[in-house]
Amino acid sequence: MGERFAEILSPEALDFLAVLHREFAGRRAELLAARARRQADFDAGAGLDFLAETAAVRDDPGWRVAEPAPGLVDRRVEITGPTDRKMTVNALNSGAKVWLADLEDANTPLWENVVAGQLNLRDALDRTIDFDAGGKQYRLKPAGELATIVVRPRGWHLDEKHLLVDGERMSGSLVDFGLYFFHCARRQLERGHGPYFYLAKLESHLEARLWNDVFVRAQQLVDIPRGTIRATVLIETVTAAFEMEEILYELRDHSAGLNAGRWDYLFSIIKKFRARGAEFLLPERNAVTMTAPFMRAYTELLVRTCHKRGAHAIGGMAAFIPSRRDPQVNATALDKVRADKSRESGDGFDGSWVAHPDLVPICREEFDKALGENANQLNRLREEVSVTAADLLAVDADPNQITREGLRNDITVALRYLTAWLGGTGAVAIFNLMEDAATAEISRSQVWQWVHNGVTLADGATVDAELVEGIIAEELKTIAAEPGVDADRLEQATRLFRAVALDDDYAEFLTLPAYEEMP
Repeated sequence: MGERFAEILSPEALDFLAVLHREFAGRRAELLAARARRQADFDAGAGLDFLAETAAVRDDPGWRVAEPAPGLVDRRVEITGPTDRKMTVNALNSGAKVWLADLEDANTPLWENVVAGQLNLRDALDRTIDFDAGGKQYRLKPAGELATIVVRPRGWHLDEKHLLVDGERMSGSLVDFGLYFFHCARRQLERGHGPYFYLAKLESHLEARLWNDVFVRAQQLVDIPRGTIRATVLIETVTAAFEMEEILYELRDHSAGLNAGRWDYLFSIIKKFRARGAEFLLPERNAVTMTAPFMRAYTELLVRTCHKRGAHAIGGMAAFIPSRRDPQVNATALDKVRADKSRESGDGFDGSWVAHPDLVPICREEFDKALGENANQLNRLREEVSVTAADLLAVDADPNQITREGLRNDITVALRYLTAWLGGTGAVAIFNLMEDAATAEISRSQVWQWVHNGVTLADGATVDAELVEGIIAEELKTIAAEPGVDADRLEQATRLFRAVALDDDYAEFLTLPAYEEMP
């Protein structure tokens, strides 16, 4: 129990969490077991297609999701970031319509971060939050519109080892959702909004059904109307891409739309089909753009699906970040972000993500051009879009694009990110890109995929453990010589990277073994 923790971990809040755990932990465990069985099927060569058993849901033209909730009608620019005190103030002041308050990929689940993040969210709603750093003061704007808060809890796969119910670890999802909902649902309603969420890492409509049942029960427990909660689902797994309509249907009373979680989506393709050899072999991560045919199919289907059902379609995050020190780097980043948001707005998305306040104006400008006086593009039905299962799985990337420089980049990014993550920082600027758990997952998964498929680099070298170890040694010398690097933490990160990138047994998420190493 740290300073002010009792304000969040009150007896009443803990009782609320205990109810959620006792009623839903069993179903969560069953769904995680179902994931493992499905992975075994993929490993054995099973295909992936739209579900025959839910065809009636897809074919029924009569259902739509709930009307957009207050504060979620206009979402043309959303800023993402962790819930530390400085980011909370900057995000709410940024001019974005929505702040994705990230308790997941951009956050390290140190116990202090878990609870302090909840305190910061509550303080922000009470307008008591402030932050002083090096003589610079951060305060909420005294007047004007602040971004709508939408909280992203951890995915179903993550535990919270600091909270036990009947001797069992709680789900990180239920902890993050439950504490925010318990303390802030009524605060949000008093301010004309509501408790809104982003749901991460879903792999099926059954996992969305579990979330919907959690929402219904939570609303009963605090006596607020059903449908008050709204949730946007990140379509960031390839299996979920085949169940987008079903996911919207399961959450229809609570749905706020879908988001194209592009980086985790690439990670998912590697992970799900890792045993399929060259069939799903991706080139280095920076060579796979959103214009690749299989990525176009995924995003266009998402827009069509959402608008068919009256739901918002939200674009993904461009990883490029501006530089206030290097004009050339800054110009390149701004140009790439502008092109990305222009493509998304032209495709019919209703809004998109940025990771830095300086990028808010660019995103807003591009969506202003497409939306005009409208708050969204829900009326653009994209009925001309027709996407088949084969289109979604057409990973026809050229493996000859794999270079030694790309391999090195994957290794050094993963090492640097894991070092920061273990130290409590989940969103890290590395080589002018914003890296989080999703991009780190791609990096280490590509190394695993290339090693276990004996990929040949453009220079003729074979990617094997010996080559990877040589690059690790070279990069460690560079990283260790940089100021402020914790040598023990770097050593810990290196050991973890070797395990998740080189071991024959593939770790489902790098954060699972990493979390066990945290206090």
